[in-house]
This record gives sequence, structure tokens and C-alpha cells, in this order.
Amino acid sequence: MSKVYLAADHAGFALKGILLEYLSELGYEGEDLGAFEFAAEDDYPDLMTPLALRVASEERSFGIAIGGSGQGEMMCANRVGGARAALFYGPRAAVAPLEQGGGNSEDIYDIVRLPRAHNDANILSLGARFISTDEAKQAVKIFLDTPFSAGERHLRRLAKF
Repeated sequence: MSKVYLAADHAGFALKGILLEYLSELGYEGEDLGAFEFAAEDDYPDLMTPLALRVASEERSFGIAIGGSGQGEMMCANRVGGARAALFYGPRAAVAPLEQGGGNSEDIYDIVRLPRAHNDANILSLGARFISTDEAKQAVKIFLDTPFSAGERHLRRLAKF
């Protein structure tokens, strides 16, 4: 089984603990990279950069980055070569484009599934202020269970990163 590293700032601190337990239930080895105590003034780059470096340096490992919106955490992780972070900040956000006539997916969790299958994403960034615990668990399970397709066009695109 793959190793899964988790990091969270103050906004994702509580969810990180829940997801560490959940990973164990799923049979994954999870490792907490911090924050190790709640600190309202912490800075997510101090936590996400080490997470991204760890994932990028260990083949077949994954990361879960958790913050308020997940946006900054994803941006920070994606600055590290070899880290490919995808964002999930809730099914309500994923559904909005469909309600407005855009998109073609019936499954709101495709926003998690497709970055794994098409981009070999190795970090999932979660917006703790926008999702429930159950939604976070579902996103994590889908992310970890979805294999990279290794299709020719996807490999070609990855080579351009």
C-alpha cells in the first residue's frame, strides 16, 4: 500500500486528525507532517512545502493538504517539481458549473477522480471550510483508489510539466 502524508494549517487541523484515522481504516499508512498543535497564526506554506517535497521525492506516495479553502495549499504544493496537487473544496462547488449548463459530468467527485486518472495527481488539497467530514472521506477514498491511466496523451502531457 502507498504511504500517505498529511499536512494541515489551523483551518484543517481537526479534519487532518479524522483523516489520519480514516486512512488506517482503509489500509493506508498515514504520516502526520504537521501542524502538530493548533496555532491560529500558522502559515500554510511552512507545512505544505515539506509535504510536497516528501511526496515528490517518494515514488508511489501521496499527500493530503488541508486548509481553509485548499487553494493556497494547492498553489504552494504545485511550486515543487514532481508534486501535482488537485483541489477539492466540496460538491456544491463542483456542481455549480453543471447547473449553469457547463461541464458534462454527472459525478461531482470527477473533480477528484480525473486529476488522478489524467494527470497522475499525487496530492489532494482539501478546503476544510467548504466540505463535511463525509465529503472529505469520500474525496480521499476516490483519490487514492483511482489509478493513473498512463494513456499516451496523458504521458505526453506529463512530460511537458
